[in-house]
Amino acid sequence: MGERVKLIRKKLELTQEQLAQRLGVGKTALSMIETGKARLSTRNRNILVQELNVNPDWLETGKGEMFNADPALSASYGRATEMKMPLQSVPLYSIEATAGLIPLFEQQESYNPINYIHIPNLPKCDGAVYVAGDSMYPLLKSGDIVLYKRLHDLNDIFWGDMYLLSIEIDGEEYVTVKYIQRAEREGYIKLVSQNPHHADKDIEIGRIRAIALVKASIRMNSMR
Repeated sequence: MGERVKLIRKKLELTQEQLAQRLGVGKTALSMIETGKARLSTRNRNILVQELNVNPDWLETGKGEMFNADPALSASYGRATEMKMPLQSVPLYSIEATAGLIPLFEQQESYNPINYIHIPNLPKCDGAVYVAGDSMYPLLKSGDIVLYKRLHDLNDIFWGDMYLLSIEIDGEEYVTVKYIQRAEREGYIKLVSQNPHHADKDIEIGRIRAIALVKASIRMNSMR
């Protein structure tokens, strides 16, 4: 894997110092990873996959494409403070039309998007949906759009980040956007709202049916 990390850096035309800064490690630590003297941490693996669009299967096995989106579609990644993400068309879906988040995630290719979203330097996203409710107000309000990257493994959760979730409550699907934090009880996670009028809530991990990291949000203000 260390050799593949080095290949990623070379493909993105980054120095060891630049990639190390992006991963939040020292240059020496990155050098040890590339030479196989140290293991790539789960956190750094997540950064490569979720923020630099690296194909997780390729990172683990060397099989398939290196990236989920072609870096050649963007300008050179250049300095760490001026990284540019590949241009992409993010499909916008209606959860009502797809009958929930679970069918959307499992059969996304079957549904026709409402539209497509293009944002410069946007990290790799799987899709976008409209937000309902006010639990994340004022950061998000009903009618805003969140762009997401689906998670396939709950072990990849970044504690404290914002997620789009499908939770089973009394046999029905409940879709929400929340911060996720560690819960004191084993087997649970804590859902935290931005809106102070919404109390934090612990839920069993087993109730999560679908989850995606919120990568960006859009608010459209109408002018009259």
